[in-house]
Amino acid sequence: MDGFSYKQGVLHAEGVDLESLAEKLGTPLFVYSTSTLAAHLKSMRDAFQTIDPLICFSVKSCSNLSILKLLVEQGAGLDVVSGGEIYRALLAGARPETIVFAGVGKSVQEITYALQAGIYQFNVESEGELARIDAIAAQYGCRARVSIRINPDVADRDTPQKTATGGRQTKFGIPVTRSARLYAPGLYGNVDVVGIHAHIGSPIHDSASYLACIDVIEKLLDEVEQAGATVETINIGGGFAAIYEASDCASMSLQEMGRIISQRLLGLKARGVRFVIEPGRSISANAGVLLTRVEYIKEGWDRQIVIVDAGMNILLRPTLYGAHHAMWPIRYGHFSGHWTHLSTSSKSDSHATLSPVDVVGPICETGDFFALSRPLPILSERDTLAIFSAGAYAMSMASQYNSKVRPAEVLVIGEEYRIVRHRERFEDLVAREMDAIG
Repeated sequence: MDGFSYKQGVLHAEGVDLESLAEKLGTPLFVYSTSTLAAHLKSMRDAFQTIDPLICFSVKSCSNLSILKLLVEQGAGLDVVSGGEIYRALLAGARPETIVFAGVGKSVQEITYALQAGIYQFNVESEGELARIDAIAAQYGCRARVSIRINPDVADRDTPQKTATGGRQTKFGIPVTRSARLYAPGLYGNVDVVGIHAHIGSPIHDSASYLACIDVIEKLLDEVEQAGATVETINIGGGFAAIYEASDCASMSLQEMGRIISQRLLGLKARGVRFVIEPGRSISANAGVLLTRVEYIKEGWDRQIVIVDAGMNILLRPTLYGAHHAMWPIRYGHFSGHWTHLSTSSKSDSHATLSPVDVVGPICETGDFFALSRPLPILSERDTLAIFSAGAYAMSMASQYNSKVRPAEVLVIGEEYRIVRHRERFEDLVAREMDAIG
């Protein structure tokens, strides 16, 4: 489903030679595939076609304006979690009625901005937030549409602890046992509580946890309707998985997951409910790669240490979550084919001898690594590695730690490309500090 493959031994994004691109633009460098982004959005739409949801792409997963604009033009709404993301969404051309606003700590400024923009709906995470939205809406003489984000106490067993959001020990949502009374008509003067929202984490590899969450949602819906209130929207969140390594290909497909979930929701559709989903990584992760050049190779105590020019300031997921990202040299003999066909085990690789190495960055932290004891072909200084599945939660989490400039981003369209974010300069690191030193 993604546009990255090796042709005559060189990695390409669609029709663009990434070895030549790295030489021209330098590294580190993020490269995204237009066709992949469009295909993944279409695949999501096809998977859930029987319930026809509003698909709101999760801006936090990949927030580049050009990518958001592309997805909006393909019919996506946007899921935002801050005032800054609302700003990005509007700049990207999203219609306010396709924007949903989540997040546990919405400020007065952010709520005011969202109300003035006329967004579709707030996903509210506490009673205090409900009261705050009500007060601000009253101040500006408008009404706010709200979904209650419930905490369903549903935890997916395979979701990493740091990205699991549906269990009772997390900070997210209102315990479902305390949610029904918030739908009482007239409880708030300027807020219409019209939806149920739940998001149980990411990534989730099969439908079982979603079905368990839907059971909780349905019981709450029955209770709310029996009390005389109305629910117009049900938002089941996102969390649909992406392929980070070859073994992920054996996970339940998005098409199968969508079919099962949609079948379970058809009864609610018959009750006049509109559905919302909030995919992120399943659309953008495999649409991007990070190109990084080998600076040094040194002998450690037990194995070689490969030091590259990207670090945890650019791709934090391995350090933060212990996440796996496939990686491989962008030039690899005469191999032609998809990157997931490349072996990560020396026992089954027939193209080259693999040796376990640590791939680390230049940041002054022990946790600054991309892979430890990873079997890779023999590398040399100035070789370029591709780190795959870097289109989600990579550049959007990047920082200037150690006063490192953030990289450029490139969007490939067929055999053409355009720079959609320019590489930062040293001047950019201090631009907002200069007026203080005279």
